[in-house]
Amino acid sequence: MKLADQIVQQLQDAGVRRIYGIVGDSLNPVVDAVRRTGGAQNGGIDWIHVRHEESAAFAAGADAQVTGELVACAGSCGPGNLHLINGLYDANRSGAKVLAIASHIPSSQIGQGYFQETHPDRIFTECSVYSEMVSTPEQSPRVVHAAIRHAVSAPGVAVVTLPGDIADEEATHDAPTYVPVSPGVLQPNQASVEALAKAINDADKVAIFVGAGVAGAHDEVVDLAETIGAPIGHSLRGKELIQYDNPYDVGMTGLLGYGAAAQGMEGADLLVMLGTDFPYDQFLPDVRTAQVDRDATVIGRRTSVDIPVHGDVLATLIALKPLVQPKKSTKFLEQTLKRHDKLMNKAVGAYTKNVEHKEPIHPEYVASILDGVAAPDAIFTADTGMCNVWTARYVNPLGTRRLIGSFLHGSMANALPQAIGAQLAQPERQVISVSGDGGLGMLLGEMLTVAAYELPVNVVLFNNSTLGMVKLEMLVDKLPDFGVDVPSVDYAAIAAAMGWFSVRVTDPRQLEGALGEALAQRGPTLVDVVTDPNALSIPPKISSSQVFGFATAMSKIVLNGGAGEAVSMARSNLRNIPR
Repeated sequence: MKLADQIVQQLQDAGVRRIYGIVGDSLNPVVDAVRRTGGAQNGGIDWIHVRHEESAAFAAGADAQVTGELVACAGSCGPGNLHLINGLYDANRSGAKVLAIASHIPSSQIGQGYFQETHPDRIFTECSVYSEMVSTPEQSPRVVHAAIRHAVSAPGVAVVTLPGDIADEEATHDAPTYVPVSPGVLQPNQASVEALAKAINDADKVAIFVGAGVAGAHDEVVDLAETIGAPIGHSLRGKELIQYDNPYDVGMTGLLGYGAAAQGMEGADLLVMLGTDFPYDQFLPDVRTAQVDRDATVIGRRTSVDIPVHGDVLATLIALKPLVQPKKSTKFLEQTLKRHDKLMNKAVGAYTKNVEHKEPIHPEYVASILDGVAAPDAIFTADTGMCNVWTARYVNPLGTRRLIGSFLHGSMANALPQAIGAQLAQPERQVISVSGDGGLGMLLGEMLTVAAYELPVNVVLFNNSTLGMVKLEMLVDKLPDFGVDVPSVDYAAIAAAMGWFSVRVTDPRQLEGALGEALAQRGPTLVDVVTDPNALSIPPKISSSQVFGFATAMSKIVLNGGAGEAVSMARSNLRNIPR
């Protein structure tokens, strides 16, 4: 057995069914070993040929997030595996179970400035939970075994650097038997639970803020909120886990946020953070705070924490329940819910009412229509930027949908490759890539991948010919927008040339019909919606400095002869300012 065959067999034994990548000389022994497995239909592994290794890592990460299984990606020596880095950063930050094979130059040439020489075992350290180089056939089985264990258990990205000549040698030692480890439950310290219960019982107004760590604890969080009269806000990653079937939901905070989450947290005298490492400390209130997390290293690093609890959220809430006393007054909850309803109707709903005849099309209207026509169990992937905003505000998770994006790494161009991974992982489900023209253009070649595999991926393109989130950032920073606009592109025509079903929409009255027709197709589809380039995301919490930044930037635009642009932007966004 060649060492490459042994490595591929180890991946098979660990449940890997797909490897995403691009073939290349130093990677050829591994690719040929994959070929000999006969593909997933014959119990082996499928090689998924993408157009860019960055896409391979994004696709593998999404595949792993959808299935919960170990997925692999690979890149040839030098430039090939360097292209993996951005997608691997995203996968690692998302806790996706991904094993990356970074093939290397001939082992005898390492350290000699050889053609395409890099040092993958050093380069990938920061974006992985494990990174090691195979130097001998004897060493390989345990390195690969350790990489699998780290990727699955951390979870995160594990990188195996493999010189091509070593991969082509004979295997000399048996591989350790892989037996899956069932994840355990991290029980909190009883004294910490009692301290949390006392803080809740002593507080008059409690707010709950949750993140991705509440997975599996939806009902227990809602039950706690009902008992103590607490509104529930959430991060973007927490949206799909807590927003559905939740009468106490008050939306999301942060620059992308909506609803009364920000005001609700600031109005409380105790904030209970559950399974969240929300990074934007400027949106966290200066109040007494409790934080529950299974990773003790993140407790207190965003805001001062008075009651730290180290444990799984579900285990903590089960232990907490008998100790918490019901609140006699629900006034704080009722006021926050009322404020949330007003904000959702007057601000978030502003662009979705009476706009059926307004051109260019409001992006919020597109997102609201998409939410209505998409399947109840659809998987949405969202590009970073404004597409994150529109999906966060208008796509309802329902408890059956998934929403995947580059929520922690914040990379452009993630939506389409992630849609590829999600569709290959679960071919029977409807997959919708909510793409911006900036993101789609960056990895446009992956439309060829979709066509080659005849994947029924649906791309809904918000085509505003500008980098909307960057424009917003500039205006907040008192700068006139510059370098963010690009010439208009007919992406529907490009998609049609690649064999996709495509339609370009400029009239909002045609939008629902076009989306419905596209989603009914059996193959790849693209709906190219020309949207208002001046429609910007207004955060739910507007500071005086932000207002000053907008005003200053607008003054500069006017002074530079852009009065028409300033008026147009004001008209596009006036109705969307929270009141």
